[in-house]
Amino acid sequence: MTTSAARTRSDRSRGFTLLEIVIVLLIASLMVGGAVGMMIYSSDERVLRDASGEIEMLAKRARTTAILQQTPYALEFREGIVRMMPLAQAGRSEKRTVGGRRIGGEPVVDDGGGNRWELTLDNGMQVLIRRWNSEALLPTLKDTVHIWRFDPNGLCEPLSVRLVIDKSWSEDTYHPLTATIRESQLEAR
Repeated sequence: MTTSAARTRSDRSRGFTLLEIVIVLLIASLMVGGAVGMMIYSSDERVLRDASGEIEMLAKRARTTAILQQTPYALEFREGIVRMMPLAQAGRSEKRTVGGRRIGGEPVVDDGGGNRWELTLDNGMQVLIRRWNSEALLPTLKDTVHIWRFDPNGLCEPLSVRLVIDKSWSEDTYHPLTATIRESQLEAR
């Protein structure tokens, strides 16, 4: 008899109860939900950081090119695009002829070696510019152009660039002597 009683106890302890299975599934679903939330959060953050780094690289390149070529260069901010070009070409009209050619000629946006000097902003990213000694953030709308000048002496206007995707944003303030990010803020939601 003791043998059958022992056998009955071991049979009961081999399986899981419904309550145990439900608790394990609940914990697993919470972990998966948290991981998906973190992936979405980090996706906007990653896109904003990448675009911010690209704009900083264009600013450094514009400063260096202006010094080396002893001619003013500029970053041109338009809706959905940031371009580096000689200051004399910046801000020209985007109007095109019937044949599709740009009026005033195409801007020089590469170095001849296949290196493009422009950044296309994806994911519906909006760019806002804050000029020196101003509190207003100026948007880059369809017909607006913001120009950031880089002089041959290495100076540029102190400027802040805010990148916005939905409710997430990143704002970088640039140093006028080095064209590098002096201060950065990020809020990813």
